[in-house]
Amino acid sequence: MLRKIRLTLAVLFFALVTLLFLDFTGSIHLWFGWLAKIQFLPALLALNVGIVLLLIVLTLLLGRVYCSVICPLGVLQDIISWFSGRRKKKHYRFSYSPAVSWLRYGVLGVFIIALLAGIGSIKALLAPYSSYGRIAANLFAPIYRWGNNLLAYVAERIDSYAFYETDVWLKTLPTFCIAVVTLVILIVLAWRNGRTYCNTICPVGTVLGFLSRFSLFRITIDTDKCNACGLCSRRCKAACIDGKNHRIDYSRCVACMDCIDTCKHGAIHYRFAYSHRAEKPQQPQEKKENPRRSFLTATALLATTSLLKAQEKKVDGGLAVIEKKKIPNRQTPILPPGAQDARHFAHHCTGCQLCVSACPNGVLRPSTDLLKLMQPEMSYERGYCRPECARCAEVCPTDAIRLTDLAEKVSTQVGHAVWVKANCVPLTDGVECGNCARHCPSGAIQMVPSDPDDADSPKIPAINVERCIGCGACENLCPARPFSAIYVEGHESQHIV
Repeated sequence: MLRKIRLTLAVLFFALVTLLFLDFTGSIHLWFGWLAKIQFLPALLALNVGIVLLLIVLTLLLGRVYCSVICPLGVLQDIISWFSGRRKKKHYRFSYSPAVSWLRYGVLGVFIIALLAGIGSIKALLAPYSSYGRIAANLFAPIYRWGNNLLAYVAERIDSYAFYETDVWLKTLPTFCIAVVTLVILIVLAWRNGRTYCNTICPVGTVLGFLSRFSLFRITIDTDKCNACGLCSRRCKAACIDGKNHRIDYSRCVACMDCIDTCKHGAIHYRFAYSHRAEKPQQPQEKKENPRRSFLTATALLATTSLLKAQEKKVDGGLAVIEKKKIPNRQTPILPPGAQDARHFAHHCTGCQLCVSACPNGVLRPSTDLLKLMQPEMSYERGYCRPECARCAEVCPTDAIRLTDLAEKVSTQVGHAVWVKANCVPLTDGVECGNCARHCPSGAIQMVPSDPDDADSPKIPAINVERCIGCGACENLCPARPFSAIYVEGHESQHIV
């Protein structure tokens, strides 16, 4: 019964957290955005003392249920391990192994140093929620969106507009490759040995494992009933049950409850930890039980019926081919509005990719800088930061991006526009333009004669840097190709204009 409750909650949490990364409408975040905020590291970085204390108390009371129910990376490993067991037709494939403490605490030490130093790349690589986020955002989300585009394509043919197409594009190649490597490592480890990643690499698992050694309720072995058959050890995906010697390593036990259903003699219970006895017993017995995890059909959300992609628009009016824009060489990266400054952002952002997935304008993408690898930056080749949108701040679980309201957003200067004379269409092609001035939401750009002494000379943009907020409308809507004639240079520290 306990195992079924745990499985139901785990699948529910996993499906909803996954939908946070897949959803491009913003509706899921309205209802279930809190699921990202109760993840351990995001809550810690957001200084959300209530959530952190709640998770600590939960662990001291019930053990590492966070790892087996709330953490999406932990549940993903369980899903992989379950498929492995079904394929091999044997469910008793694990064995007890001593804890690799030097590796666990060594990784935790490196993680804490990276956390204090603001080295975002190490933080993003090791944090479990961030690891799952990049897998979901880079590997699961494209499949989900291609499926949506297929439905939109079919619906359009029957005059229904219940679905609409959305762009599917590669944010950055390094982040995609890291997501693939992370998933492959997880599959190999979980397929062969269950929870190896959780109990040797994951820093959150190490911290909660230390606390769970003192939990009030735990898995216990009744030595009067146990005959040391070892079935529980071979069923334990955390490799923490030494059935021969009636010992359990509680720092690695994730309270999955699998061992309880496995034991034929009722010798294993989940109960108050300080009321059991220990002595030796009798003889082995038969084994055989087919464990089922009934609620895993929720993983069907990650599959789609086809990889058919809606044809992209590549022509202007069906005639001229539109050349894609290239990213300008910015001296300073552009941080999302509400990031405050580069130092604050580096210390608080976990690189989980949730804001990148949620951005409806295609503005955010993961950084390729080694020190802040996978932390979001802004670029305006596909869109610009619209004044009415604050989605990134709404979904950020760590408060690395924080806005009180839209009024603050539209007055926050994240950068300033820079004009490049050599690319400007009125000067290169001799035609009138003014796109940048027409679309500037802050009125920071005016068109003035290129020759001050000739009022009829081609008009060029003049930028009021004090009024510019760096939204990127000018850069995005500039017709010059492949580089815009006006681009945004980022600021190390954001301020209100």
